[in-house]
Amino acid sequence: MKMKGKKIIISGGGTAGHIHPALVVGRKLKEKDPDCSLTFVGSTRHLEKRIMAHYKAHFIPLHIEGIKGRGIKIFKSLLLLPLSFLKSLMILVRKKPDLVIGVGGYSSGPIVLLASWLRIPTLIMEQNIQPGLTNRLLRRWVQKAVVSFERSLPHFKEKGIFIGNPVREEFYTLTPKERNGWLTLLIFGGSQGSHFLNEGIVRALPLLKAEKEHLKIFHQTGEKDREWVEGSYKEEGFPEVTVAPYFKEMANYFQKSDLIISRAGASTIAELIASQKASLLVPFSQAADNHQLLNAKELKKINGAEVITEKEFSPSAISKKILEYSQNKQKITEMEKNLASLKVKNAADRIADLCFELMEKGE
Repeated sequence: MKMKGKKIIISGGGTAGHIHPALVVGRKLKEKDPDCSLTFVGSTRHLEKRIMAHYKAHFIPLHIEGIKGRGIKIFKSLLLLPLSFLKSLMILVRKKPDLVIGVGGYSSGPIVLLASWLRIPTLIMEQNIQPGLTNRLLRRWVQKAVVSFERSLPHFKEKGIFIGNPVREEFYTLTPKERNGWLTLLIFGGSQGSHFLNEGIVRALPLLKAEKEHLKIFHQTGEKDREWVEGSYKEEGFPEVTVAPYFKEMANYFQKSDLIISRAGASTIAELIASQKASLLVPFSQAADNHQLLNAKELKKINGAEVITEKEFSPSAISKKILEYSQNKQKITEMEKNLASLKVKNAADRIADLCFELMEKGE
């Protein structure tokens, strides 16, 4: 019988790739123990605050910024560090948690490290094949590290445990889409959009005009690009297009789509695997440690996705691929089937059980 009424802090964030796994695990912990108290600690980014508010989560923001790849801005990041450590210590003293979980991202660093020093049970989650800087720094201090890919285990030695990346339940319940005369595309560049991807797709529209009567497109642009992207589709005369800065119910758009064109962030990769959706991935070339390319290659290896690097990307390259899939939808079906070999079920459930196990041992 699991202990009741435990206090748990889940820290990290900055991107939806960290935020959504945190929320999924939090929901599962609440299912298993409705009396447990959850506090989410993250960054001050608008996206994070918005998502946390949408899910009515108890959220505390930290004024902290990343260090890696910041150039001259690193001085501001270093100045904020002592304050973020002080606030993290105050949160730990006030909340007296029974467990602290780090889901990656620089905002998880101070509170997980301090919790470890205070002998509070700690667990980190790594969504990418190549661990991020924060988790690399924390790995010697924490008790367990949950990884999304078996290939990540050597980075964490005996502390590593392969469970998978927790994904929202609705992605597991999607059904194979029936093919018809249309090719339905879902295009997005992560939760904040991708100007590179938006611009590349728009520049490819003239090359897709001959096929436009057979294309349905859902395009998530991010806030800044929505207006001009939507205008470009209208100018080129594409009849079946939905453009929005952000799609809240993303699983619904996965279900409607034949092929997904996107970046290769950890959450996107996990959602593609869980829902078994074929994709054309364009990894973000400036991602830390090139982790998006490494993530994408895992799907390419089993022919579950195609990968176009930013260097290879051009209007002619992307339009050629779209036309290929429009004329050969069987290829999409084959890619979907291949993804079954990477599918991991019950990740959130198993992570929650591990959390309760660590708290029991910490008593």
